[in-house]
Amino acid sequence: MLYGRSTELAALDELTAGAREGRSGALVLRGEAGIGKTALLDRTAQSASASGMRVLRVTGVEPEADLAFGGLVQLLWPVQDRLDGLPEPQADALRAVLGATRPPTRDRFLTGLAVLTLLADLAEQGPLLCLVDDAQWLDQATSDALLFAARRLAAEQVAMVFATRDEGFAAPGLTELRPSRLDTGDAVSLLADLGLPPALRDQVIAESAGNPLALIEFGAARRDDPGSFTPVTVADRVLSSYRTQIAALPEKTRLALLFAAAEGRGDLPLQMKAARTLGVGLEDLEDAERAGLIQVTESTVVFRHPLIGTAAYQGAVLARRIAVHQALADAADDPDCRARHLPLATTSPDDEVASELVAAAERAADRSAYAAASLLHQQAARLTPDRRAQVRRLTDAAACALNAGHAGQARDLAEQAERSSPEPEDLARLAPVRAAVMFESGERREAARLLLRTHAAGPGLGPAILRTGATYGWFAGDADSVREAAERLASLGEADPMVEGMAHLVDDDYARGLPLLERAVAAGQDGSDAARTRALHSAILLGDDAAAMELAAAEVARCRAQGLIGALPQALHLLAERQVLAGAHRDAEASVAEAVEIARDTGLRERVAWLGGVPARIAAIEGDERRCRDLVRDVPDVGRVAGESALSLLELARGDYEAALGRLETAAGPGPQRHMAMAMATVADQVEAAVRLGQSGRAERPMRAFEAWARAGRQPWALAVAHRCRALVDGREEDYREAVRLHGQGRRPFERARTALLYGEWLRRARRRSEARDTLRSALEDFEGLRAVPWAERARAELRAAGDATTSAKATAENVLDRLTPQELQVVRLAADGNSSREIAAQLFLSRRTVEHHLYKAYPKLGVGSRRELARLNLV
Repeated sequence: MLYGRSTELAALDELTAGAREGRSGALVLRGEAGIGKTALLDRTAQSASASGMRVLRVTGVEPEADLAFGGLVQLLWPVQDRLDGLPEPQADALRAVLGATRPPTRDRFLTGLAVLTLLADLAEQGPLLCLVDDAQWLDQATSDALLFAARRLAAEQVAMVFATRDEGFAAPGLTELRPSRLDTGDAVSLLADLGLPPALRDQVIAESAGNPLALIEFGAARRDDPGSFTPVTVADRVLSSYRTQIAALPEKTRLALLFAAAEGRGDLPLQMKAARTLGVGLEDLEDAERAGLIQVTESTVVFRHPLIGTAAYQGAVLARRIAVHQALADAADDPDCRARHLPLATTSPDDEVASELVAAAERAADRSAYAAASLLHQQAARLTPDRRAQVRRLTDAAACALNAGHAGQARDLAEQAERSSPEPEDLARLAPVRAAVMFESGERREAARLLLRTHAAGPGLGPAILRTGATYGWFAGDADSVREAAERLASLGEADPMVEGMAHLVDDDYARGLPLLERAVAAGQDGSDAARTRALHSAILLGDDAAAMELAAAEVARCRAQGLIGALPQALHLLAERQVLAGAHRDAEASVAEAVEIARDTGLRERVAWLGGVPARIAAIEGDERRCRDLVRDVPDVGRVAGESALSLLELARGDYEAALGRLETAAGPGPQRHMAMAMATVADQVEAAVRLGQSGRAERPMRAFEAWARAGRQPWALAVAHRCRALVDGREEDYREAVRLHGQGRRPFERARTALLYGEWLRRARRRSEARDTLRSALEDFEGLRAVPWAERARAELRAAGDATTSAKATAENVLDRLTPQELQVVRLAADGNSSREIAAQLFLSRRTVEHHLYKAYPKLGVGSRRELARLNLV
């Protein structure tokens, strides 16, 4: 009987009922020790089992909080036979977790995706309940995987419940429920079986502060010793009560309990194997079992409450704890289990132990458990007698912390390593980690300079450090760093066309720089992953829309195929930017929506903010001022050009030319960022605003730079915009005509429409109204297709002025795709291409049931009833 838990039980019942009906969900029970979280999980498990739900359960244990994937192994061990049904990268990730020999898993989020797919597959046979107790003691790799799965649950018939103490286990995005303290009536009912006198019962209730475990333990203690009372917190009093009970046990029983507490996983055979070396046997657990402190089966030992294990461990002297950990390490067959106990059994530097810890750290990193790997490297450093070897291990710990997403910890470890050694070689190994942390913290120029100084001190580091330094320098606006990196690469015989091209761009030497970027694009088409990445960024700098779109789409496909979920948001971001330029606004919104969802699920908060620049641009084009301003507000400083570009476009559309021009002049500033394609595209806005103000001289310098860039790059859209800008300034019709012609070869419909609008205005002012009307209608058609409301209004106004009396505001073009959410749009397009639900799920990192749920919702919106009918629709 659970007293005072009607609200909590109702919430848990609703969660499991929803899973049985096809609505997945997750809930966090958060509260102090003893508040009844485990009892609620027990009751939920019993109720779910009785209704036919399958139940998987894992309990975090404090000694395993740093053991890579220890909790996930416990949860998935009973269902490992289902791994063969997963997509191969996901199956390999879980095989690595479970100890099978498989290639390393480098994406730390792939395991979470694999867990989601596995849970969804299990739920195909019936609703599934996953219970996680003492989640605050899960290792981070397990927490990350389970939280990723929990956040992406939708229609899989899966319910997840996490029980955790107040501290630890941050789970943003999940619903939380805090079990309440028991009121006096419920407390009296709970104590009824103890037969306490009313006065003593009331005193127990007051001392327990409504904590159910405290009520039970204090009540039993007062019954046996009415004078017992210690004026400390409830948790400490409960712990003290357990220590008192343990202290009354025989010495060998206390030692057997210490083995159980130190081992932590309840592995009875391992505990007994180790305990025999200290003269302890299975019979020594009997007194503790009779006292109700533990439950013993043929293969496990489980403490009735985790605080009992804490009391058994904390109540032992240090020498005993060291001896027990050494015995457990010696008895362990699993090298990772041995590595967990060795640092707790070693009090002075020991190179052999340190080497074992390094090996364990490397195994953890191979499975993408970077947080665990970082801790193991730190422990190895502590036990390493040689100072320089210690610095290397601290460096490795910092690198793993950075890979785990812990930039602050990485910085601390890097600084610790730097203080420990002045040796140039050690500092050189440390520099990439320090620079990465600095770059992420906004110290971009300093990061670039550090890498270049490091390479100068140790040229054997190779070209990668110079390429990274050039990239950091580019984003920092540090022209000298880009030039220096290019020169050094050339001197090493490793000339990189992208870096060399960037070095020329910072000197405004487009004629030499852009052909080098073209070489980088060509070299990356069939090259390594790194070469293709350089090719993509080179294509963006070139303004080569066709190559950039193809390379961005290929990068997204590669991330999907290889399960690189951590890298996918950036790839989708780059693709979305290209889609906006191509006028595919709905596609871009779908790409951004997926990227935002994944970035949130994986804790990439900076990327979430950065992604706002893409829909802000769409909102600016479509004239949605409030949405545009809301999105730009959160764009980080490094994305300032994109944000200011969106706002200036809004101001330009409504005729606030001074505001638009001032904003763009401020945003452009000095530095290489002005050469990026997005920044170059804003030159046209500067020119138009300046001409409208009658101050074309304010845009002369950026216009000349843009013309030189366009001529060197030979991209039709860029040449067209260059001619349009020159036509605005000089008023020559031949420039307008050439711009219109070149737009016919380009891929940017918004720019094409703007050119047609301006040319139509020029024709009308030249009293060539018939020609003006034809040109303006072309502009209007493009603007309406893009939903560029303010621009369409300008085109209509010009048409009316040109004598087209029939032109009126047209309702937004009917498009069935507009009825779909971004994710529904992605799903239906893949389904129309003939992909199965399972194939779509693998590509979009969803479950099969979620895919079918989206299709079920999309069909009536599209007026179809099957995949066959879907394939007949125009979904472009």
